[in-house]
Amino acid sequence: MKKYIIFSAILTTVIFILSACSNDFLTYQSYGSPANDQFWKTQTDLQSAVDGLYFWTGEEEIDGDGFFWYENASDNMITGRVEANPQTMKNFQDNGTASLGYLDEEYIWMYQLINRSNNILLYAPPMNVSRAVKNEALGEAYFFRGFAYLWLAPWYADNTSGGLPIMLPTTPLDSVDMARPASVLTNYDMIIADFKKAAALVSYFQDLPVTQYGRPHKTACWGFIARAALLAAQYNVNSAQYYKICSDYCDSIINSNRHSLVPNYADFFTPAQNYGPEYLWNLPSSQFGGCQTPGIIFENAGWGLYNNWGYFQPTLELYNEYETGDTRRSATIAYPGDVLSYIGTNNITYAVNPVNVSSPSLMACRKYLAPYAGADCVGKTVNTNGNDPTTTLDPPVLRYADILLMKAEAMIWTNQNGDQWLNQVRNRAGLASKSNATKADLKHERRCELAYEWGAFRFTDLVRWGDAATNCTIPLHGLMRRTDGVSIANWKKADGSINTDSASVVWPARIYNSYNDVFAIPYSVTSVSKNLKQNKGY
Repeated sequence: MKKYIIFSAILTTVIFILSACSNDFLTYQSYGSPANDQFWKTQTDLQSAVDGLYFWTGEEEIDGDGFFWYENASDNMITGRVEANPQTMKNFQDNGTASLGYLDEEYIWMYQLINRSNNILLYAPPMNVSRAVKNEALGEAYFFRGFAYLWLAPWYADNTSGGLPIMLPTTPLDSVDMARPASVLTNYDMIIADFKKAAALVSYFQDLPVTQYGRPHKTACWGFIARAALLAAQYNVNSAQYYKICSDYCDSIINSNRHSLVPNYADFFTPAQNYGPEYLWNLPSSQFGGCQTPGIIFENAGWGLYNNWGYFQPTLELYNEYETGDTRRSATIAYPGDVLSYIGTNNITYAVNPVNVSSPSLMACRKYLAPYAGADCVGKTVNTNGNDPTTTLDPPVLRYADILLMKAEAMIWTNQNGDQWLNQVRNRAGLASKSNATKADLKHERRCELAYEWGAFRFTDLVRWGDAATNCTIPLHGLMRRTDGVSIANWKKADGSINTDSASVVWPARIYNSYNDVFAIPYSVTSVSKNLKQNKGY
């Protein structure tokens, strides 16, 4: 049989050394060589290949700060610690003619995930293993191929420059340097098809043994179909067909009665709810390794208590988006006067005691702070290694509230009523119901509900709504630092919110061009390719 190896010649050869995660299958096990005739023989070989699909979990360049550098271009956040390459990305100054260092790796690693998925799709079918084992392997391969393209397409592809190269199990090595499809809809249609195939092969989450939590499951597949369809709708003049796909698959999840909202919004962002009723898909993590996001976004150096990194700080624009009485604001943002429990210290009053904070906006994201509360958290719920600040909290990529909001959006954008689904999210936040909710209402709810979450990115929302050129050019604000010893009482209004009268610009206005709707394909990739053309404008 002719061998096909789908590891693009235009990608740098990388040896992936991966650290342990919370589930056994998330430890990085031997993957084997697809070209090695001694591999792909036994059930153990196949399981090793499937486990090898999780190689990217725990890598800073993917789910640490990783794709958050793209989200950082939105109006929700600023960079707490300025670095040259991320600043270039946030300011839309990358012209595609120079490497951005580790920021280039997201593209490369996702194509490595596509490659590994394709190898399973090629080599698993003829193997002499049980149908159940084979189906599970194929289901995970389809899931992660769709997942990789879904993470790449919103950032790098559109209908102006084209889609992303389609790598299949049967793509010969001498054909991997290929031209782009004319439309990103080619990618989204493939993503939807892959998740449909995966859904037919994998189990419901509730039917998985605890040891397999974190693996693909049926309603997660349906949720990612809905997300892909929602992203695709912006590129099709007949967008109604994609809104219908989104609506139908949201209905499948809702009507399955397998998921529900956690009653208290803040409770979802605790380790106890990693696999609770609102869960559809998370970034798996543990105190030993995994997703670094909780440690990356909080106070730089953690007042000497822990080595947090201090990236991605909230803007005053995000703070002010929340309505009075919205419980999501205090669950998402730490602001002056907010009392925190951190490494067993229960009397930290943010920006007051201690008064010094690293955030340029004088606010911080507290959404993932729960594992840091206990006095004995380091080594128990937080990694002992502050250079790998992982926790037992799995940051969400897809959850039930997002499903409700996608359903509401699909209805509103097709001139139907989305109140039923939007108001479930609002009511959980302590807010009154809306009647005949508008597009503006939907945009507001997504921003408040999903701030700082993976996959449901604010920047991609702004792009697909046509709002990026407006929202990504305004100056971004924070709170002015107090040096006059003013009492905390003067920071706050009667309703407990911050007195924001003394706002200061913490990130100047940026120039945004229409081609900035997508980022430049990494120079490290385009510079060695003959056929892969850079996005137009770069």
